Amino acid sequence: MSLKSRAIQSWARRLHVYISMALLFVVLFFSVTGITLNRPELFESSQPNIQRSTLTLPASLFTIEDGRLKVDDNAFEAFLFEEADLSGVASGLDIYTEIEDGALLVGEVSMDFKGPGYNGSVFVDLTSETVEVETTNYGVIALLNDLHKGRNSGEVWKWFIDITALLMIFFVLTGVCLLLPKKKTLNTSIKWTVVGSVISLAVYFVAVP
Repeated sequence: MSLKSRAIQSWARRLHVYISMALLFVVLFFSVTGITLNRPELFESSQPNIQRSTLTLPASLFTIEDGRLKVDDNAFEAFLFEEADLSGVASGLDIYTEIEDGALLVGEVSMDFKGPGYNGSVFVDLTSETVEVETTNYGVIALLNDLHKGRNSGEVWKWFIDITALLMIFFVLTGVCLLLPKKKTLNTSIKWTVVGSVISLAVYFVAVP
């Protein structure tokens, strides 16, 4: 084996070991949640926790100016996070109003807050200045399943999943690199790869409608 080949093998071995240790708990997490996703009937037996509350809307958040409704979006979201104990990512405001001669006849505002295993909905009646809040927590398993899928988990977590996937690819490639000089082991590994691939395809064509 040449000096260059030895250097490549040395780096491949180091990367293979370090990546495997760095991804130890991440791989376990995605493996376990793969089972909980595939068998939801075994893990999602508990009823979701639904909470409802009613708040008084501060008058300063929604005002009428020049015959139009003026909304302080940031202040309204801050009010909901603080007073209603909401979490997750907020959707845009859905607003319906009827204004006549500068007077508000009908004013309705709604928005949603979504997070992993969590959903919150807000409905505001501007004429009565009341805020109705409903939150639903679907439990720990639902939270873990949503994290597995990257659902409602935010951009940072999506990047984490992407980086983890790339590291897994490097883990596989470095493993193949380590096998290349070992001809006998490589030949046996290739046979097992073919067997595993054929079985996977057979299961797909036979079992999947």
